[in-house]
Amino acid sequence: MANNTFLKPSFWSRRLILGTTVSGAVIFFIVGIVFWGGFNTAMEATNTTEFCIGCHEMEANVYQEYKPSIHFSNRTGVRAGCPDCHVPKPWIHKVVRKIQASKEVFSWLTGKLDTKEKFNEHRFELAQSVWHAMKSTDSRECRNFHNFESMNPEFQKPRARKQHLNAFETGQTCIDCHKGIAHHNVRDKLSDEELEILEAPNPDYIREVPQAYREGLARVEAKEAAAAAKVKEEKMAEKAKNEQKIASAVEEALANAGSSKATTAKSSKATASAAPTASNINVDWSKASSKDIGVFYPGTASIEWILGRRHGGKRAFTKGDRCIECHGEEIADIGNNIVTGESEKKLEPNVIPGKRGHIDVTIDSTHDAENLYLRFSWADGEHAAVPFVDGGKMDPENPMKLAFMLATDDVEYADRAGCWGTCHADANSMPFAPDADTLKGSDLAKRLKFDTGSGTGVTKYLKESRTKLELKGRGGKSLGGWDKLKDQSEIDAAQTANQFMDVVRYKSGTKEVEDGQILAERDMHKGVGAAVEASLKNGTWSVVVKRKLKSDKAGDVSIEAGKVYNFGFAIHDDYSSARYHHVSFGYKLALDNADAEVNVTKQ
Repeated sequence: MANNTFLKPSFWSRRLILGTTVSGAVIFFIVGIVFWGGFNTAMEATNTTEFCIGCHEMEANVYQEYKPSIHFSNRTGVRAGCPDCHVPKPWIHKVVRKIQASKEVFSWLTGKLDTKEKFNEHRFELAQSVWHAMKSTDSRECRNFHNFESMNPEFQKPRARKQHLNAFETGQTCIDCHKGIAHHNVRDKLSDEELEILEAPNPDYIREVPQAYREGLARVEAKEAAAAAKVKEEKMAEKAKNEQKIASAVEEALANAGSSKATTAKSSKATASAAPTASNINVDWSKASSKDIGVFYPGTASIEWILGRRHGGKRAFTKGDRCIECHGEEIADIGNNIVTGESEKKLEPNVIPGKRGHIDVTIDSTHDAENLYLRFSWADGEHAAVPFVDGGKMDPENPMKLAFMLATDDVEYADRAGCWGTCHADANSMPFAPDADTLKGSDLAKRLKFDTGSGTGVTKYLKESRTKLELKGRGGKSLGGWDKLKDQSEIDAAQTANQFMDVVRYKSGTKEVEDGQILAERDMHKGVGAAVEASLKNGTWSVVVKRKLKSDKAGDVSIEAGKVYNFGFAIHDDYSSARYHHVSFGYKLALDNADAEVNVTKQ
């Protein structure tokens, strides 16, 4: 009789999914692990900087650019190698990137990039590929090292704080601002339209500002406010000490008067040197508020430059951010970089050796029922001869000139840039200034009162007076808009709408005080007028200005309580003229308003 007893299969012979036995599955699993390990090991072997620069093309070109960068060497010792920036960490994205890299291998095989010249020929194309990839992933590889949420604003410059806060709130990503940080930058080859599209904020990238970041901002702002208050207190104490010394010297000189002729003569001399010059502007400066404002050397920077692609803060500016919000703590650095002609932006082609890059100015401000009083004080500098001017002095008649401007928010850029909106790339002595023959042959010569004989050329003007400002300069076009003057009826309408800047200017040599406005041009039409007293004593300039608060004359800004005005000023020191001056950013001026940078307190 046959044995029909069911024989139970062994464990290794049991069937699993799709009829696979346990033993077969184990073998497949082991083979898979070996294969996977080998594959992954081989793939990871290509994820090293050494592998990336194993070919001549990479080692001789991009690696040499990368070595001087902060990604290679920095104060913290953290190095980001080639794969850290160019190979994703997530496995699927990594495999996709490796497949894409086959195109680069093909370029190597065919010699497409085997010389520096060939590489530079294709650099823009290669850079665009990286930029678009990073933009599409919200700069994923950057954020492996630089997580927004881990940033501490206490260790960032004011400009960086502002830009990173803007990135949180609007959806900017790292590559929008940091192109060319490890390799030669070819961002300038993008057209304006391409640049706008590539660097536009992406709402999908908007992040909530972390509480830790907000707390860091609060701490650093408190520290900066305390430091500024301490500096101000020290300056006030030094000022009071000097005034006490003068008063003591005067008192001693008067006490010794009359003892003898010799003593009298000596006393008179001491009194004359110690006592302040008699003033016709009687102000109790102890009731004035004081503000320290630095002015800096701007070179050829103009409103067109600010609104153009070379200014990294263009977007922030156009949406309303004030210059001082990003650059308020960098005034000295900016001026020092520009004045030497060595700044990255190359904003000074005509270097004046020895010219200082910035000046620290103290502004005391006060008012009574009728007048505004401003006192500007700053240290005089050493003479720096101008190499491209006979005698080394541009304006030998005037060692110093000072001008300040006031405007309402009706002037488009005044709220964020102060008087900067009057400075254009085609004004006299600027890079795109028209020559005398062009001006003389222009239909606008009479309207704009061009004085081609003395070379006055194009003066300051406001955008509101022009139909267009050229910002891109394509096809060799000159930047600016001097020749795009609106009809007189439109300019008259702008005048009525307060779209002008009130300007007061003083010349120390001729003692001339000018008052006027800027709209279609700089027009010194007398205005409400001003009284100015200036002196240079013990190496310090002091310029006191008295001006009526209110005026019924065209081109004058009347200053009223409860309103805030835009304020900026410039100093032409060391016999300078035209654009070779020092300028301030835009600030706010108001009567008895502690929130205004220039708080004009009552007598």
